Amino acid sequence: MTFDTMLTQEYIERYQSEWPNRTILDYLNDAIEKYPNKIAIIDKKSRYTYQELGKLVDRVALGLLELGLGKGDVISVQLPNWNEFVILHYAITRIGAIMNPLIPIYRDREIGYMVGLAESKMIVVPEQFRKFNYPEMINRLKHKWPSMEHVFVLGEQVPSEMKALSSLFEDPREERQDTALLDEIVLDPNDLTQIIFTSGTTGNPKGVMHTHNTLCIAAENWIKRLNLNENDVVHMASTFAHQTGFIYGVRVPAHIGATGIYQDIWNPEEFLELAEKERITQTAGATPFLKDILSVEGIRDYELSSLRIYGAFGAPIPRALVKEASEKVSFTILAGWGQTENGLVTVTKLDDPEEKLTNSEGSPFPGMEVKVVDDEGYPCPPYQEGNLLCKGPAHFVGYLKRLEETLEEFKDGWFKTGDRAIMDEDGYIRISGRSKDIIIRGGENIPVAYVENVLYEHPDISDAQIIAMPDQRLQEKACAFITMKPGRKPLTLKTVQEFFLERGIAKHYWPEHVEIIDDFPRTPSGKIQKFRLRERISKLVEN
Repeated sequence: MTFDTMLTQEYIERYQSEWPNRTILDYLNDAIEKYPNKIAIIDKKSRYTYQELGKLVDRVALGLLELGLGKGDVISVQLPNWNEFVILHYAITRIGAIMNPLIPIYRDREIGYMVGLAESKMIVVPEQFRKFNYPEMINRLKHKWPSMEHVFVLGEQVPSEMKALSSLFEDPREERQDTALLDEIVLDPNDLTQIIFTSGTTGNPKGVMHTHNTLCIAAENWIKRLNLNENDVVHMASTFAHQTGFIYGVRVPAHIGATGIYQDIWNPEEFLELAEKERITQTAGATPFLKDILSVEGIRDYELSSLRIYGAFGAPIPRALVKEASEKVSFTILAGWGQTENGLVTVTKLDDPEEKLTNSEGSPFPGMEVKVVDDEGYPCPPYQEGNLLCKGPAHFVGYLKRLEETLEEFKDGWFKTGDRAIMDEDGYIRISGRSKDIIIRGGENIPVAYVENVLYEHPDISDAQIIAMPDQRLQEKACAFITMKPGRKPLTLKTVQEFFLERGIAKHYWPEHVEIIDDFPRTPSGKIQKFRLRERISKLVEN
């Protein structure tokens, strides 16, 4: 498959001096050479030194070559935060293939569309995770994927028509094959290395394409702002298939020769135990994760002196939460903003005052730029809300098979983020709203139009709208306002969720509250007034 991107010679020359012009394998090889016996990755079932990691990466990469996979092929991986994900990422990169990470909570509809659009030649899934049978889902979908050649399953019960991932990991190919075969594969830092999907804001999700350079600069920016080094122990519980987990969990440790430690299911008590035992120094996740940590009974009894930094993203950090943290823990909290398209763009600094932490998402990394403009495109003065634009070397190079649409999202090199923001006189931004219609549930995006389209498929529904419902822990949940067709029995939350289950929709997208109404508030022209629905649900929550 060929990939149309924005990566013209002019574009490359614009950022050439700012990019690291390296691949993640360059950093990994440096770490293997400098710290061969140091623990590189830890999950709940294993731990590997950098030397062991390098050996496994070569083994799996040779196995991928045996399968006929190579440079430019897309390989989809839908695994939780397990060591196999990390090893596969490096092995896929080793052969010049393109990694397509898929969130474990995605189900038939999302996976069917994403894997099909990416024209993946291989997919890796767990046998089971959180009581869901992934091979059964693949069997329901694979007839839609003409490019699919290999299905690998991680687990004990592997269907006969699929392959066991253990066959890639346990066969010592490196003992009978020369790994120089892998060294002959030339990687250009401007080659595509990742296709990762947005949550989708209007209709289907978009495949965001990143190169080695765009991902590496995003990691380097983070490392420099946080002063991370080889002595750090980096924790990640956010899914690896989100850009947060992928860049700042999977890849950052290799950049500096640090240790990565991972949770596949978020549990604050387990995190505190790991922080104490493994001497975690830095972690990042959704703001509700921070609230969960501070809510653990007996938190002061844990030895957390090693933990220096918590990056809280996806929702504003309430001042009360910062105050609570100051009374219970000693680590520094950082706020930040970014997107699938560009990684983190703004982050507060380690020495910023509380005012910046609770009233902003930080200032941009060096090389990244942001500005707030009015609807005519003119810069807004400080503290005036406007449309947020950004540009810089960490930006993606295009939406998969949507080059024309990609170019429409840029104006004079500035990317239209779809967010509304306010900038202060110091260049710090505060996200004030979204021009794109999404709900942010615990740091995860719920695409409103996508969920509404599913509701419209129900034979008894006349009209439906999804509204953000305030939630104390998760910030927002999805509330479905529904009008019924004449003579049809009103739906309940249970029947709506059963419908979403039947349609193979990820549980994360299911409405969590249902309001049946006779008619929607509308403008004189007939347009539904969503703000009135928001007012109604806010009052309901308050009462």
